[in-house]
Amino acid sequence: MLKNKTAIITGGTRGIGLAIAKKYLEQGACVAVAGSRQETVDKALLSLKEYGERVTGICPDLCNPEEVAAAFASVKEKFGSLDILVNNAGISSATKLYDYSLEEFTKLLDVNVKAVFVCSQAAARIMREQGGGVILNTSSMVSEYGQPSGCGYPATKFAVNGLTKSLARELAKDNIRMNAVAPGVTRTDMVAALPADTVARISAGIPLGRVGEPEDVAEAFVYLASDKASYVTGTVLKVDGAAMT
Repeated sequence: MLKNKTAIITGGTRGIGLAIAKKYLEQGACVAVAGSRQETVDKALLSLKEYGERVTGICPDLCNPEEVAAAFASVKEKFGSLDILVNNAGISSATKLYDYSLEEFTKLLDVNVKAVFVCSQAAARIMREQGGGVILNTSSMVSEYGQPSGCGYPATKFAVNGLTKSLARELAKDNIRMNAVAPGVTRTDMVAALPADTVARISAGIPLGRVGEPEDVAEAFVYLASDKASYVTGTVLKVDGAAMT
């Protein structure tokens, strides 16, 4: 479904991001995984070594426009194009409002919103020149429902939804599609570390009866990146088993 396409995946070294990278590679794409540190990038590349020269790694500061532009340009130079950007990098928080520091809140805004803006701008500039592309964002179920603590996280994901819908309208004339995927509770490192009874309790509240797997979410990213979704833009696709917080 993605043969001859090139994708950059931020937060691509583990969890959902790494699952997306694997699915894209399976579907024939060339992939650059972006991580926060070179050692995490190297670890991810080791796990993807079977795909040989079709995978590479970058680690720019995602809030630095110059670093991002240079890194994205290097990926285009290596593979010949930049067709797909997945803005997946993000951090969460469970801090109560009374204890929230401005520093922590600002960090969430930087990683979860500012980086999406910076990376989308850099990718869109390349995509416009080459005649189009796809930008996908990782949102969250809590962007709709909120959560009982850590208000910064759902606030930033609500902002991601706003960027997705607005940029879809702005970039359509340049043949750039923009969508988001909103995962529910997914078996990432954080969930895997929970006690079995806690996972069972969470699963009981999900109509499909289980937490999601990273691969469940990754499949949605494959569809939205592919030509099968050529008339889909400006949407936030829920992948949450009909869960509600």
